[in-house]
Amino acid sequence: MNILVLNCGSSTVKFQIVETDLELIERDADRRLASGTLERIGSQSFITMQAEGRPPVKSTEPLKDHRAAIDKVLRWIVSPDARIDSIRSLSDLDAVGHRVVHGGERFQKSVTIDSQVMAGIEDCIELAPLHNPANIKGIKACKELLGEGVPQVAVFDTAFHSTMPDTAYLYGLPYHLYRRHKIRRYGFHGTSHRYIAYKYRRLMGLEREQVNILSLHLGNGCSACAIKDGESIDTSMGFTPLEGLLMGTRSGDLDPSVIEYLHSKEGLAINEIDTMLNKQSGLLGVSGLTSDMRELLEEEAEHQDRRARLAIDIFARRVQKYVGSYLAVMNGADAVVFTGGIGQNSHEIRQRVCTGLDWIGMKLDEQKNRTVSREEGGLISTEDSRLKIFAFPTNEELLIARDTARCVCDSPRRW
Repeated sequence: MNILVLNCGSSTVKFQIVETDLELIERDADRRLASGTLERIGSQSFITMQAEGRPPVKSTEPLKDHRAAIDKVLRWIVSPDARIDSIRSLSDLDAVGHRVVHGGERFQKSVTIDSQVMAGIEDCIELAPLHNPANIKGIKACKELLGEGVPQVAVFDTAFHSTMPDTAYLYGLPYHLYRRHKIRRYGFHGTSHRYIAYKYRRLMGLEREQVNILSLHLGNGCSACAIKDGESIDTSMGFTPLEGLLMGTRSGDLDPSVIEYLHSKEGLAINEIDTMLNKQSGLLGVSGLTSDMRELLEEEAEHQDRRARLAIDIFARRVQKYVGSYLAVMNGADAVVFTGGIGQNSHEIRQRVCTGLDWIGMKLDEQKNRTVSREEGGLISTEDSRLKIFAFPTNEELLIARDTARCVCDSPRRW
């Protein structure tokens, strides 16, 4: 099966085409055929598309909306520029898998999309007003461009965390607020954490129920996930992706009284404070320079910039705090795994996070940490480290494609 995987953001569309089916999944022989990113949708868009084994094709073009962006992707897929061997026409696309950020309590696994599922995703818009509308636009565009005969599957970021106990997902608020409004911790990055658990299991030759690890997804968005007996039992992001670790532009954990204080002292409206916490805080807010960790590390190394160093140190300290607290909740673990753009690629950040944690049996091998393959990842702890440390690239698109294949084979529903 040729699966088109779509990740639609507010002004971006990321895609992959993955060749997979139940037999290929069993043999771990899935194959990525193409990938790309379309950025700044709604204006002059930056487009990068690449067929596997060929150099990327970059261009700019005005794309007014998500439908235009997906139409661009579909036209490229079947064009001579792509030259994808197994795809000669759009009829060679067997299904579409969508990353959907929020499934609430209703969707605890991936599902084939029909009118009832669409209604459920729309019901979750109030829980993810910045994300679910873009996901819905992608689904509707594919229905229009490919027709109702091509099955579509929703893979939810929140689904992996549906196994959390109520002691982990409930806040210390009056219980009736959870009953009325479903105010609780949902967690995000679930597909990434699930992939890391799968990758670790395959590498170590374990059954799913034997996986006991702490997964650290560190990128522009960051989250920690405690995975015990193969299931998520706690995660750092909460009701929204704002809670938890310090991130590129998000504040992470914050005393809620700060919101009222800012309203009083700065005269800011609630929506202005929300924008500040989500888009003007984190690494960007502390450093005053950038939300890009690579640039901050360069500023620190070249100019000894104090606030760049401060932002980096706060970032690493927050991760350390979650490592310690989650290991306590889990009653210990077998490994800590770094992933995400920062976790996978930055040996400096991994080193800072691990420094001072040798007392819990976490010993980083400096040589392995510096030389580990960014493409494949691997073990970066010392031989005598009681807690193994890994760095792996994540692959959410692969799991979305696999879930899509499974859903279509089990229940090939149509609209």
